[in-house]
Amino acid sequence: MKLGNKYSITAVSSAPWGSPSILIISYAYIKMIGSKGLTDATKIAILNANYLKAKLEGKYKTLYSGKNGRVGHELIFDMREFKTTAKVEVEDIAKRLMDYNFHAPTVSFPVPGTLMVEPTESENNSELDRFCDAMTAIREEIREIESGEADITDNVLKNAPHTAQSIAVEEWKHAYSREKAVYPISFGQISKFWPSVGRIDSAYGDRNLICSCNPVSDYAEA
Repeated sequence: MKLGNKYSITAVSSAPWGSPSILIISYAYIKMIGSKGLTDATKIAILNANYLKAKLEGKYKTLYSGKNGRVGHELIFDMREFKTTAKVEVEDIAKRLMDYNFHAPTVSFPVPGTLMVEPTESENNSELDRFCDAMTAIREEIREIESGEADITDNVLKNAPHTAQSIAVEEWKHAYSREKAVYPISFGQISKFWPSVGRIDSAYGDRNLICSCNPVSDYAEA
């Protein structure tokens, strides 16, 4: 980096003010795993993605399959139909996954209203099955809305994620049970993840800078 009149700051890692240290992680991984390991990891990643696709076939539509009905290392589930059939958005599904102990995959990229899943080579078979169980259960929850069994606005998807504080209230005002909210299937009872925050207005947060720090006046000297 050059300073003063004789020097100037240039792009780092192909982006102004970027972090070149990010590249070291990828470089170290490739060097440690070697060419054969990298090939095997790629094969497993592709296998894992197609395993998910096969297990969830008939429950969710998949975009961009090849001529043999296969996908690459990632797959895109199309959730747009549920907006019409149950008024369920892809965000509702993403938030509900948190109640099932999963951080949601990529939402609405590269196609709005879709969920892009990249299982990678690091996920074992039991973890893939656990994810499929969660997605299958969520599809059943959508069917409950579609059939009228669940309320179209007061349901587990629209109110997800459910925090410990939200279910600890004395008077439970939802049409569904506390157990259905936070323990939809048995594996969640073994090691429950509790989201610290419930549903937020994501669009507002994307468009407005919100600082959680103390006001400047708190730092003023007395």
